[in-house]
Amino acid sequence: MLSAIRQVRRSEYAPDVPLLFLTDPARTPDILGIARRLPAGSGMIYRHFGAADRVELAILLSELCHARGLVCLIAADPELALLAGAHGVHWPEARLTEACRYRGMFAYQTASAHSRWAIWRAAQAGMDAALTSAVFPSQSPSAGRPMGPARFRQLAQKSPLPLYALGGMNDDTASRVSSFGGIAAIEGFLQSF
Repeated sequence: MLSAIRQVRRSEYAPDVPLLFLTDPARTPDILGIARRLPAGSGMIYRHFGAADRVELAILLSELCHARGLVCLIAADPELALLAGAHGVHWPEARLTEACRYRGMFAYQTASAHSRWAIWRAAQAGMDAALTSAVFPSQSPSAGRPMGPARFRQLAQKSPLPLYALGGMNDDTASRVSSFGGIAAIEGFLQSF
């Protein structure tokens, strides 16, 4: 995975943050421990799904990310991102219209975008990058049919903003797309870090 991250940084399609780790309450219960292990310059998307301790955990995560040189994004919750002092927000594709209202309020914002049209909308909303999935087969319950690395490359080459490959990322698959965008994952990072 570290090799793929280095390749992302050399790519003309590279986002500012080469690696994004997505939290998941069931699969990543110790997000602070993960934040301590990620390489500097990486980022985390805290997906709290309405957890009772989300405010406290978002504040602790944001502080830790700032101290370690990581970017902290809060999923779909700009108020929590502001309260926690996070770097920004990760928006679901369906909320891109709302994201427009927060343009310029955060250092870094991303969105999910699963089609060329959605990528264009994310760019129009002022996003810094978009996560596109599923690139490879994934165990995630929300993963759709994988597009494959060739389709991801085509999207990245025509995209008005940098893309992250999400879905089925691991040491092998990340190296197959790292020349065309950033890497975003859950399990693939847990195995590597």
